[in-house]
Amino acid sequence: MKGLLIVDVQNDFCPGGALAVPEGDRVVPVINRLLSHFDVVVASKDWHPPKSVHFDTWPPHCVQNTNGAEFHPQLQSDSIQQVFLKGTRDKDDGYSAYEATNLDLYAYLKERNVTDLYVTGLATDYCVKASALDAARKGFSTFVVTDAVAAVNVKPDDAQKALDEMQRAGIILLDSSHIR
Repeated sequence: MKGLLIVDVQNDFCPGGALAVPEGDRVVPVINRLLSHFDVVVASKDWHPPKSVHFDTWPPHCVQNTNGAEFHPQLQSDSIQQVFLKGTRDKDDGYSAYEATNLDLYAYLKERNVTDLYVTGLATDYCVKASALDAARKGFSTFVVTDAVAAVNVKPDDAQKALDEMQRAGIILLDSSHIR
């Protein structure tokens, strides 16, 4: 069974947001095209409290119950069956979707017999990487859809380094055109 994980496609990570990924919104149409190919579709959201030590590292972003924390308006979020909230506490956490505090992502996927997990979203070099690496460690056949992710690129080669690290961990990188 194939599952699709949409990582943090939220307003604050898209152009104009508090912690925008350059061209982060370009992943939205690709993800929307993929939705019909999966029986299980889940998503994660950064969901930070207004005061968090996480903001010692990053500018305030995706604060609970704000517009910045909402999904990008063009993401077909009605197809998402469950949202996993992460970064909900006053600590520097919430990179991996497996750190969700409202539900256990691993248990949710296993209960639905997901064996293959396809990861999309933002940002390649942080939350996508952490989520994909955790998925692989937890035994899922893990795929990263390269045209459905975008990177922060604090350093110009961060995206490539992240993709290389994921590939070394056994994660398969593929273009959305290969998903049927």
